[in-house]
Amino acid sequence: MSIAALIAWVVTAIGGFVLLGTWIANGGTSTPRTSHFPPAVIFGHFALAAAGLVVWIIYLIANSAVLAWIAFALLVPVALLGFTMFARWIPTYRARATVAAGSGGPGAIAATDRAPGEQRFPVAVVGAYGVLAIVTVVLVLLTALGVGGS
Repeated sequence: MSIAALIAWVVTAIGGFVLLGTWIANGGTSTPRTSHFPPAVIFGHFALAAAGLVVWIIYLIANSAVLAWIAFALLVPVALLGFTMFARWIPTYRARATVAAGSGGPGAIAATDRAPGEQRFPVAVVGAYGVLAIVTVVLVLLTALGVGGS
């Protein structure tokens, strides 16, 4: 199960890199900011997830239960930050869908250079990323609990 968690974590990280790259390439860090994602949240999510992955790899080498729990403890704020970003992304996605449908209401954001970088996230990547993130957290927790061996 620990190897399955590693694979899920690495694949999730790849999806995260795609989303981070899309966000940066589309002005996520530009000034003036149009993004609904504070850079501290984005980069905090990234840093904690990367640190957790490193701890998980060390756990796989050392097979220390303490390291498995530390990796899980790092995933908790990662998941909370991820959920926060997802909740902030939903209105942006809805605004994009509204503009695409042709009814640009008062809250709609046109797909222009002034649109938030997260507006250009591929929906399939966001969905897959979220599902894989949940799978990763569950697998890490189950491994830390000793379910399925290590």
